[in-house]
Amino acid sequence: MWLFALALTSLTTSTAWGHPASSPVADTAQGKVLGKYISVEGSAQPLAVFLGVPFAKPPLGSLRFAPPEPAEPWNFVKNTTSYPPMCSQDPVGGQVLSELFTNRKENIPLKFSEDCLYLNIYTPADLRKKSRLPVMVWIHGGGLILGGASTYSGQVLSAHENVVVVTIQYRLGIWGFFSTGDEHGRGNWGLLDQVAALRWVQENIANFGGDPGSVTIFGESAGGVSVSVLVVSPLAKNLFHRAISESGVALLSILVKKDMKDAAQQIAVFGGCKSTSSAVMVHCLRQKTEEELLEISLKMKFFTIDLYGDPRESHPFLPIMVDGVVLPKTPEEILAEKKFSSVPFIIGINKQEFGWILPMQFMGYPLSEGKLDQKTAMSLLWKSYPVVGIPEDLIPLAIEKYLGGTDDPVKKKDLFLNMMGDLLFGVPAVTVARYHRDGGAPTYMYEFQYHPSFSLDSKPKTVAGDHGDELFSVFGMPFLKEGASEEEIGLSKMVMKFWANFARTGNPNGEGLPSWPAYDQKEVYLQIGATTQPAQKLKDKEVAFWTELLAKGVAKMPPHTEHFEL
Repeated sequence: MWLFALALTSLTTSTAWGHPASSPVADTAQGKVLGKYISVEGSAQPLAVFLGVPFAKPPLGSLRFAPPEPAEPWNFVKNTTSYPPMCSQDPVGGQVLSELFTNRKENIPLKFSEDCLYLNIYTPADLRKKSRLPVMVWIHGGGLILGGASTYSGQVLSAHENVVVVTIQYRLGIWGFFSTGDEHGRGNWGLLDQVAALRWVQENIANFGGDPGSVTIFGESAGGVSVSVLVVSPLAKNLFHRAISESGVALLSILVKKDMKDAAQQIAVFGGCKSTSSAVMVHCLRQKTEEELLEISLKMKFFTIDLYGDPRESHPFLPIMVDGVVLPKTPEEILAEKKFSSVPFIIGINKQEFGWILPMQFMGYPLSEGKLDQKTAMSLLWKSYPVVGIPEDLIPLAIEKYLGGTDDPVKKKDLFLNMMGDLLFGVPAVTVARYHRDGGAPTYMYEFQYHPSFSLDSKPKTVAGDHGDELFSVFGMPFLKEGASEEEIGLSKMVMKFWANFARTGNPNGEGLPSWPAYDQKEVYLQIGATTQPAQKLKDKEVAFWTELLAKGVAKMPPHTEHFEL
C-alpha cells in the first residue's frame, strides 16, 4: 500500500515541479520498462527512477551454480516501480545490515528470493533527449553473504551531481559463491552476475541518458573487494572506465581464496549430500529448495567467529575464487605482473574499520566489557585465524607490537581493534594502491574519519570512521533524514562532489574543494572528516611490519624496539 501511496505522491509533486505528468518509459534490449518520477529536496531536477529492472534470467533450476544468462525478452511495458527482492540470505542478518546502512527515508519490508538478478536506475536525464551523463554503478557490501541494491537510494547523488546511478544485485552466500574448485562448480557466480550487470549497462544505459563510455564502478566492503577484483579480471575489461573501492580490495584474503573444498564438503554434509565427488555434491545441492539451502546457510554460521572450535576448520565466509576464469591467477600475481585495467582508481579506508559494527554487531567478538589483557588478545587473534590468517607462532609478536606499549586494558582493547582493522583493510588497501600507482594508473587514497549522527546510539561517540560510516556521505543521507548538522551536510556535499568529479573526469579535484593530490611516491592521501586535509604515508609502518612478519616468520624478525600507539 505504501508503495502505491509513494507513487501517487511522487506523481502529484512531479507535475508541480514542471516535469512530465506521465511516467517515464525507456527501451532496453529485452523490452520497454516503466519507471516513476520523484522529486529530490535541494534539486530542481526531477529524477526518473526504475526499480527492479532484470539484467539476467532468474538463476533457478539448472541455472543455480551456473553463469548468468541474458534475460528473456518481453513485448509489453514492464512495470519497474517497486523494489526487487534481495538475493537469498539470512533474513535477520539482511535486515540488520540494511537498517544500519540505508539512507532511505522509508522502511521497506524486505523480501528475499533466489530470483534476484535485478538493478535499480536513478537518472536525472530528460529521456526524450539524447543525454550522455556519466554512469556510476554501485556494488553493495555484506561479506558476499548479505545485502542488496535497494538499501542504497541513488537519488541524492544522482540529482545533486547530475549522474546516472545504477545499483546492482548479485547472488550471495552458497547461491553466489559455492565452489568445488573444478569444472563442476567453479564458483564466482555472484561475480559473474556483476559482470553481466556491467554488460547490460553497456548495452542499455544510453536509453536512460547514461554514457556507456563513462562508467565508474564503486562499492564498499565486499563491494569494494568486488570492484578491485573486476579491475584485475580479464572478464571485466572495457566494461568500466574508473573505479572506487571503499573499505575493501582484492587482497582482502578472507574474501579471495584459492581453495574452498573443505567449505564445500561442510555444506554438502549439512545438506545431507554425499561428498564423494564434485559432480555428486553440485547435483545434490541443485535439487534443494531455496528454504533448504537457507537452512544449510544458517548452520554454516556465516560472518561469526567460532570461539570454541578449531579456527582452522571454520568457514565464516564463502569467497571469490582464483578459478582460472574470473581470476586467472591470484590478484597479487596479476597486480605484480601489471596485467590489470589501468583505470583511474580511488582506494580508501575508514579510520576505525574494526571499531564497532564488525566486531560487535556481526562477528560476535566478546568485547562488551571494553577491556582486554594480552593473553585474551592472543587467544582472540588465533580464533580470528579464518578471518585474518595469522599463523599461531606469529601471534605473540603481533600482539606485543600492538598491545605491548600500554598496561591499560581499555587501551589494549582499542589497540586490538586497530590491529584487526589494519590486517583486514588498511594494509591490503595501501598495498593495492601502491601496485596500481606503480602500474602507471592514476591513483587516489583517502582515510575517512567522522562519526555520523545517523549511527546507532549504542555505538560509542569515540568511534569516528567505523566500517560503513562513509556511506552516509556518499549517498547524501543528510538530505534524506532529519537532524543532520550543517557540518555533516557540508561533508556529504563535498564527498558526493569528489566522487562525481572522479566519475566525470577520472580526477576528484574541482572548484571549491580541498586539494586531493594523486597518490604517488610521496604517498599523499586525503583525510576526510570535520577537517579535510592531505597527509602522508597512510599505514606505512603497519604495512612494513606485517609484510616483514608474514614473509620472514618469527625466526628472522628483529627484536621490537617500538610499539604501535593509539
